[in-house]
Amino acid sequence: MMSKSAISGVLDEALATGGDFAEVFLEDATSNGVEMLNGVVEKAVSGVDHGAGVRIFTGVNAIYAYTNDTSRENLTKVARAAAAAIRGVKAGRSAIGYAGMEIVNAHPVEIMPENVLKKDIVALLREASGSAFDTDPLITQTNANYSDIVQNVLIANSDGLWAEDSRVRTRVAMSAVASNESEKQTGSFSPGASRGFEFCGTLDIKKLAREAAETAVTMLKADYAPGGRMPVVIENGFGGVIFHEACGHSLEATSVARGASVFCGKMGQKIASDIVTAVDDGTLPNEWGSMNIDDEGVRTRRTVLIENGVLKSYMIDRLNGIKMGAEPTGSARRESYKYAPTSRMYNTFICPGNTAFSDMIASVEYGLYAKKMGGGSVMPATGEFNFAVLEGYMIRNGRIAEPVRGATLIGKGSEVLLDIDMISDNLECAQGVCGSISGGVPTNIGQPALRVREITVGGR
Repeated sequence: MMSKSAISGVLDEALATGGDFAEVFLEDATSNGVEMLNGVVEKAVSGVDHGAGVRIFTGVNAIYAYTNDTSRENLTKVARAAAAAIRGVKAGRSAIGYAGMEIVNAHPVEIMPENVLKKDIVALLREASGSAFDTDPLITQTNANYSDIVQNVLIANSDGLWAEDSRVRTRVAMSAVASNESEKQTGSFSPGASRGFEFCGTLDIKKLAREAAETAVTMLKADYAPGGRMPVVIENGFGGVIFHEACGHSLEATSVARGASVFCGKMGQKIASDIVTAVDDGTLPNEWGSMNIDDEGVRTRRTVLIENGVLKSYMIDRLNGIKMGAEPTGSARRESYKYAPTSRMYNTFICPGNTAFSDMIASVEYGLYAKKMGGGSVMPATGEFNFAVLEGYMIRNGRIAEPVRGATLIGKGSEVLLDIDMISDNLECAQGVCGSISGGVPTNIGQPALRVREITVGGR
């Protein structure tokens, strides 16, 4: 993208006023998207995003500036402007010579996005839409989407790092709406992977569409959920959104370094049930949230966050690691060059247990089975959360009974972790885009089905 001599000049300019550390992040990204409404293409777009960011550390503070003009002259100007905000000694240090970082790509791609025909994408989405409509006459609308991105990055810093990487991701999503005279309900799916178009060939797109349609129809016909304290069985896959939001964000150094996490100062302490082990793993081959290196050029790794209920690690980026006196865990991520990186999750999940799902259901006399979870709100400092259940069923006398809608799960992440008393062996992950101060990044969330001993269910 730029020569080493040009980058060295930019870094030297960034350090000229006394900065401790400087970094340049360059990005070239191309993306494609197709949106379809009721089987008809509404939009087909392709885009290019190109730019660079310059970051400077001084002590535990940082300055970040970015531009989409990556000429040597302009990038030097940006570095000089950022350095002007540093009030250090008059003579700054210089960047040292670069050591190229050898990167082994753990996420091979068979069909690159530029080799995909739009007609093949349209055919895929139309197949999904048609399958949903064929499921039930109550389906009145479908929205189907396809997206891909190729992100090429260069990361260089004043400690001599020079790392280049290419990230490829593909995703398909669809929602099906069921309607009657008075209301609507929605079902959806949105799988993705760090792969090319070949990923779409691994999907049973008709089955996924039918399941989304069935969810919408079932919830349209369901009565409202009762409220109160009760046992809840949360299904695998997207059920992991509660751990991700209510616990995972509180384990990111972004919160911990500011003292804004319920888990501050609890390293080595018991924070969860003995049967809970939770991991964030950025190395899993071709997974949606995986990367070869993070956005600071550190190799990704498997980080055990909680082991048998004991807090073992936070997710740490370079700057927050300085604040905490801790080493980075390869957890620095950003949406694009327009954002400075901070600690974020990759593929975060609760590890499998040894309880059969059928035994878990059979153990509940009266409770809720949360088959599909939706979004919600969380306070990272306290872990308090409120999550919607998109598809729920009552459990009566150890059996899954009637469907219910409108249920919400209300509680604290720290309390829920301690109240998990059964974990199944059916680990599954689901894909999402997580938002934080460094933008939206692809993340996997997951868990096996698990039982929470008691939690507040909001309903009618």
